Amino acid sequence: MRIIAGVDEVGRGCLAGPVLAAAVILPDERSKLRHISGVRDSKELRPEERERLFGRILRIGTVGVGLASHRLIDRYGIGPATRFAMLKAVGRLGTEPDHLLIDWVRLPLLPCGQTSIVDGDALCLSIAAASVIAKVTRDRLMAKAASKYPGYGFEHHKGYGTPEHHQALVEHGPCAIHRLTFRPAFADCTIAEMAHHNGHT
Repeated sequence: MRIIAGVDEVGRGCLAGPVLAAAVILPDERSKLRHISGVRDSKELRPEERERLFGRILRIGTVGVGLASHRLIDRYGIGPATRFAMLKAVGRLGTEPDHLLIDWVRLPLLPCGQTSIVDGDALCLSIAAASVIAKVTRDRLMAKAASKYPGYGFEHHKGYGTPEHHQALVEHGPCAIHRLTFRPAFADCTIAEMAHHNGHT
């Protein structure tokens, strides 16, 4: 029996925090899959739906999670950082998959077969399950970051470039978990302000 894992990420377009990936192997039994029949692209689910499905996916599936920090993103770029997070997620499955179904990305360092699917989280159950795991896990991390870095609204926008977030950047400058290479986000901050707010002065 072939072992197939779905892989997805969240946080590529954020201005702060990590990019986070998940890999999920689902069982073949339809009776078990019925428990996650509402799984689809995590962006289309309400937070309470994601939380409920998160627990169900963990109960019936095999799950691995990996992340790449804002520092890795700044150093290597969002593409390599995303692939790094996905590699970590696959490596943490505890089981070596025979084939990967991945939303858009390919992982050339892995020897197993791969199928890259555009809009995979809307078309493939295991990718959708991975998107839910990744989204809930990252949202929880950003909620913790909101307590450590108050005033940015991380608990609301989770690091995405909302008007609230941009206004916070104008008022406070970037904090320690902002991606400084996402330069358009910091157009209203001077280089001196950015250095000061990151403890380099």
